[in-house]
Amino acid sequence: MIPFSPEVFFALFEEYNLAIWPAQIVAYVLGLLVLGLVFRPSVSGNRFIGAILAIFWLGNGIAYHWLYFMPINFAAPLFAVLFVIEALILWWRFIIRGDLTFRFHRDIAGAAGVTLMIFAMVIYPLLGMASGHNWPQAAMFGVAPSPMVIFTFGVLLLATPRVPIVPIVIPVMWALISGSAAWFLDIPEDVSLPLAGVVAVFVLVRKNRRAS
Repeated sequence: MIPFSPEVFFALFEEYNLAIWPAQIVAYVLGLLVLGLVFRPSVSGNRFIGAILAIFWLGNGIAYHWLYFMPINFAAPLFAVLFVIEALILWWRFIIRGDLTFRFHRDIAGAAGVTLMIFAMVIYPLLGMASGHNWPQAAMFGVAPSPMVIFTFGVLLLATPRVPIVPIVIPVMWALISGSAAWFLDIPEDVSLPLAGVVAVFVLVRKNRRAS
């Protein structure tokens, strides 16, 4: 049972968005930068992509879950911990180790990855607007968990030669958690989360088998 009403949830988002403004604009700039870098791969670019993903997860864990979501949801501290853990995993895998390349290829993984990235930045907010979730109550890219997780799926699918398994576990968990709450909170756009998770896992398995 969800311990808060849709009205309380969207009021929280309004307070959150107004408090962190203009972080939403910065998030979009970083997202566009990541999208550009996957078409022009480089060692420094790979680490920059990893750093941006880690910052997104860390920011959502601390700013959203811990500072704002916790007063209305007893599970928020657990979510905050999971998001910070994911940030550390991304930092270790893509910054410290740095042995993978983010690169667009003309294959299913490349098409799915870029599609999910664009979906998170453009289509998800448009679906929200169509559902009546306008600024400042909307879940904005980069600073809200749902579109950020879809974006993460997209980026991870572009990792070569193989998609790492560990960094995708927590995003899949969140896709199931948030997707299951979509109808209770009247957030139909969040139905895309578990669908994105299914696509990501399917493409991941297929790509890694081919790489083997």
